Amino acid sequence: MSFNLLNIASSGIRANTELLNTTSKNIANINTEGYVRERTEHGTTFDNQVGRGQTYRLLNEFAQQQLNRDTSNRSFFERFMEEAQRIDSQFSEESNSLSTQINGMFNNLQEALNQPSNNVTRSLFFTNAENFVNQMDRLSGIVSQQKSVVNDQLGILADEANGLIEKISELNNQITAVHGKKDQADASSVYNERDKAIKDLSELMNLETLDGPHGEKLVFMSTGEALVMENGSFNLFSLNGDPDPNLKELRLDVTSGQANSLEVDTNSLKGEIGGLLAYRDEVLIPAQNQLGQMGLSLADAFNQQNRLGMDANGEIGGDLFTLPTVNGLPFAANAGSGNLQAGLEQGMGKEIPATDFRVTFTSPTTVEIVPLNNKGEPIGTPSTANVTAGVIDSTTVTSGESYGLDIDVTGAPAAGDSFDIKLNAFAASNVGLATTRPEKLALASPIRTETALNNVSEAAISPGSVTDIANSTGITVGPPPSLTNGPISLQKTGNPNEYTITDGNGTTTFTITPPAENMLAQAGAPYANYGFDFNIEGNPAAGDTFSLEFNTGGFDDNRNGLALAGLQSEELVRENVLSSGSADNLKTFNQAFAGIVTDIGIVTSQAQTSHAAFSALEEQSSAWYESMSGVNLDEEAANLLRFQQSYAASARVLSTAQTVFDSLLSSAR
Repeated sequence: MSFNLLNIASSGIRANTELLNTTSKNIANINTEGYVRERTEHGTTFDNQVGRGQTYRLLNEFAQQQLNRDTSNRSFFERFMEEAQRIDSQFSEESNSLSTQINGMFNNLQEALNQPSNNVTRSLFFTNAENFVNQMDRLSGIVSQQKSVVNDQLGILADEANGLIEKISELNNQITAVHGKKDQADASSVYNERDKAIKDLSELMNLETLDGPHGEKLVFMSTGEALVMENGSFNLFSLNGDPDPNLKELRLDVTSGQANSLEVDTNSLKGEIGGLLAYRDEVLIPAQNQLGQMGLSLADAFNQQNRLGMDANGEIGGDLFTLPTVNGLPFAANAGSGNLQAGLEQGMGKEIPATDFRVTFTSPTTVEIVPLNNKGEPIGTPSTANVTAGVIDSTTVTSGESYGLDIDVTGAPAAGDSFDIKLNAFAASNVGLATTRPEKLALASPIRTETALNNVSEAAISPGSVTDIANSTGITVGPPPSLTNGPISLQKTGNPNEYTITDGNGTTTFTITPPAENMLAQAGAPYANYGFDFNIEGNPAAGDTFSLEFNTGGFDDNRNGLALAGLQSEELVRENVLSSGSADNLKTFNQAFAGIVTDIGIVTSQAQTSHAAFSALEEQSSAWYESMSGVNLDEEAANLLRFQQSYAASARVLSTAQTVFDSLLSSAR
């Protein structure tokens, strides 16, 4: 009896010692990050003694996986929100507003119209134009700097992810070595360390895990690509900038570079890395492209209109702004030796969308052109074009459109070669002023009209409008500029709708189709190609004469200036890449900049809302997880007291058994 009593007491002391050790470990690690609460349980042997205890971690794996998912989502929106708020504050700052500079430019243009011969008011226009260019360059510089920061941060986070992936793989190896053995319970710290590494990795990206056959955790991206596999093998992240070395992309480097790397779907990446990439793709790239698009459209519109006027020196107007060209970015897999240089085709400013473009050679002399979304994916059906004399533009397109691009091709491109063109992003900081001389602002019109004083009727000739000087056969640019065929005289004949026109080409009689608009176009060749035209207003009588001549001097004439001022309210900036034929797909300059600020503000606000929602979900998941796996001091204190009492009772049994045993020995003597 005493022998059994001794065994029972000894097993009770051993069991309670194990229970006290487990409880003490839980209490000691209450502040240890990643620690999972443990529990020791005992069974009884066939002789009612306490059996060997089994210690295990209290873990709800479903709650753990949900917490990891919510952590990834919260981390995604947190990083996106923090970065987007920085750009949002910069673009919404009044001192950074491009609209202020645009309005100032047009306000001073209006002052110049009131005093067209005053060089001071003309100079103020160029001051504001320079401010506009500098402001756009500053905003683009902010975006470019943020892109550089994103690249640096991606490198840091990719290294951190790689380190965690390697760590998880190493810990898996350690767990595999003890799995199913008696010292498995002693390796709980390794399990905790591995689970913490997985949670840390979920901060960086969205993950899914599976249990391996030997206790290891197989880790996958949410899109299915394996990060940690069996037998300790794993894949690593690498950064690749193809074709743009300044735009880093995350790729999965399979088997340590011994096979082609895999593209990573950033749409499902989540985590801090996903938030950083989304910030670049949804905020930085669109903002810079829209800035460049607006700059190109405004500069092209001013250049085109200024070329239709006459400056203060009496010369035909020239460009006010310089438009940049950008080199095409070749893909690493290109087989040919071709190169591209792209710019905006003159007069096509309203055709260019706020995107990048990809040009792919289907043969050495034919190409496909397609706009790209913010993630570098094609939008819509590619346009096709021929390469004619080394040029691709609107005149060489065979289907679709050129998107306003003017591309020069050099070298020998091969079929299948592709180039990315980032004209908008480059233009945002490279549109400049072609001149700052006030007299170069072409406010006057190069033509003027007159109604003869002795006409019988009240009919009059309109002031006339100039539509094209570059291809005109009626205006000689000079210097000095002039009408190529001299003054034009128009006279009404006695026949209905019939007129005679006279200039250096001689006299021509023609009949119009009422109303009497665009008279030179209705007169036909060669007058239709003069590059200017006029209307007859009213009902002229037979013999009424009207004339048009070159506006020599152009003193106090502001008709072309009025057309320049009218650009403020014209819709000259393309809104969408794809639209129906009846859609209003253009906006004004001010609307374009307001759209940039609004778009940034909207995505920032949405990120703030989503961050708050997923933070709340993460707190709920954490509470659910901690309810089982977290250490509860009250519960552990109660267990400590209970196990102390149980230990003391077992010790008392052992003491009693020892006394009984001693008594038996004494009686035997």
